Amino acid sequence: MEPLLRSFIEDRRERVERTLEDLLPGAEDLAPSPLGGALRYAVLGSGKRLRPILVLAGCEAVGGDAGPALAPAAAVECIHAYSLVHDDLPALDNDDLRRGQPTTHKAFNEATAVLVGDALQTLAFQAIADAGQLDVPTRLEMTRRLAHAAGHAGMVGGQALDLAQEDRAIGMEALQRIHRLKTGALLRTSVELGALAGTADGETVDALGAYGRHIGLAFQITDDVLDVEGDTAALGKTAGADAEHRKATYPALLGLEESKRLARTEIERALEWLTPFGEAAEPLRALARYIIDRDH
Repeated sequence: MEPLLRSFIEDRRERVERTLEDLLPGAEDLAPSPLGGALRYAVLGSGKRLRPILVLAGCEAVGGDAGPALAPAAAVECIHAYSLVHDDLPALDNDDLRRGQPTTHKAFNEATAVLVGDALQTLAFQAIADAGQLDVPTRLEMTRRLAHAAGHAGMVGGQALDLAQEDRAIGMEALQRIHRLKTGALLRTSVELGALAGTADGETVDALGAYGRHIGLAFQITDDVLDVEGDTAALGKTAGADAEHRKATYPALLGLEESKRLARTEIERALEWLTPFGEAAEPLRALARYIIDRDH
């Protein structure tokens, strides 16, 4: 990772972490239920925080102050964390390891994991609704975009299509549709929320959304490659799970080298959308390159 990017990520990650700490209930708040502790277990202290960092970087790229972007940044991380908790459940991917530790349903139980996901999804929208640094129209537009990205027209719809295509041969168009919804929608919306927090106009929000759309696809392609080439210790989750579940992936359809080439092409396309933003978008450029250079 580039030194400047490392410094940027560490600073913004710390700010996001503090915001999440304040947003989540205390471990004992819902005692004797384990829900408070399980919520903190599922969210805090681990993860790349790529999505909330994209929110902050998007805000700064349009000349905004990162402060008002912290609430939507925490919101997208809550949505992302909820999706991981639910995806790991036995009814879906049935995974035992996430972010280098036992999945939430393994650390607690399945019922608690379901409730954790439910609570995190609603907490995301509460965070935006309570964001007093943002005006009401901006909060409404953020809510609309995040709901669209997280629901049947985005992440949940992509997960449903992914499950439906297991054990089936599909083509490139169908595979890209799955991943633009399952992974790409929330990454794209993260950058858009940042631009909205920075009071950007509609054309500017759309330009950063286009950048987000391309990095979203590159991220998923790289994830598919790492599932083949990576190891469990580095990934923090079970390597080889895609093949075990017979999921449709880019390496399965195209091979590893062509998948890597496609990911690089998507990053090049993403970077083209940042040209008008000049130096202010340098963190977004570095994040784009990091997406395909990472090892986990």
